[in-house]
Amino acid sequence: MNYRELGRTGWQVSEVSFGAWALGGSWGTVDDEESLAALHKAIDLGINFIDTADVYGDGRSERLIGQVLKERSETIYVATKLGRRLRPLSPEGFTRENMTSFVERSLTNLGVDALDIVQLHTPPTAVYYMPEVFGILDDLKAQGKIKHYGVSVEKSEEGLKAIEYPNVQTVQIIFNMFRLRPSELFFEQAKKRQVGILARVPLASGLLTGKMTKQTAFAEDDHRLFNREGQAFDKGETFSGVDYETGLAAVEEIRKLLPDGATMPQFALRWILMFDAISCVIPGAKRPAQVVDNIGAAALPALSDETMARVQAIYDEYVRAQVHHRW
Repeated sequence: MNYRELGRTGWQVSEVSFGAWALGGSWGTVDDEESLAALHKAIDLGINFIDTADVYGDGRSERLIGQVLKERSETIYVATKLGRRLRPLSPEGFTRENMTSFVERSLTNLGVDALDIVQLHTPPTAVYYMPEVFGILDDLKAQGKIKHYGVSVEKSEEGLKAIEYPNVQTVQIIFNMFRLRPSELFFEQAKKRQVGILARVPLASGLLTGKMTKQTAFAEDDHRLFNREGQAFDKGETFSGVDYETGLAAVEEIRKLLPDGATMPQFALRWILMFDAISCVIPGAKRPAQVVDNIGAAALPALSDETMARVQAIYDEYVRAQVHHRW
């Protein structure tokens, strides 16, 4: 495993880390014993950074991670998120009382004295223009309840606004072969401010694994079935906002570039790691075998300029018109 600086935290984090959304649900059937085995396998193989949220399975993901933390002696950094427990999800809900209660709940779920990183969880855009919200996070840090804080954004513009706040340490943003816009301006500005970048949805909800077809069936509780048009949350969270059949066609072109000895997921993750602004990539996993495959990306050699240019060309031809102007 290779490790990279996480912003100004002073932490070195595994460049391939662990996204724990699937441990809570919304990705079809999930088994807690398998989830625990996946987390242990990740740590065995050098992963030291796990990303979760309080709403993943209504705390299920956090509680599973907390169980593993008790069983391991290694230093493991856990980033969680807050805000999406609000009903309705409105800027007015980001009060001191609500945010403090969310942090307290995550502390209990994870079984820790202080949260390593807490992130605003894709809040309404207006929240990024509310300095008082970031002041509350500063106070929670001063109280010792959190060590650092960051944001998880939908749009590049939100990331650019967030890093204007001096104590934002990390920005989590969708970045993959189907979502290139963050690399145009946001990466440059984040590097200038030494802000860590967590690349989320790196496999475009599984599209970039190359394992899906027109006949692939998704369970009723899988967001890849029920959120394709943004019925439940932002459309960009599902297949990165790309029309499913368009995505399948683009994947077939990407498959032609696959390096010898690499799987499609490894290729997609290695492509992300070619960008030095990235602190870590956080692919999801709910089985040990998925963890092993994901980690293989760290061992792949650097991709050629020709390969990088070809991925850009495929994006321009198939995907750009659907996503570039939106996120």
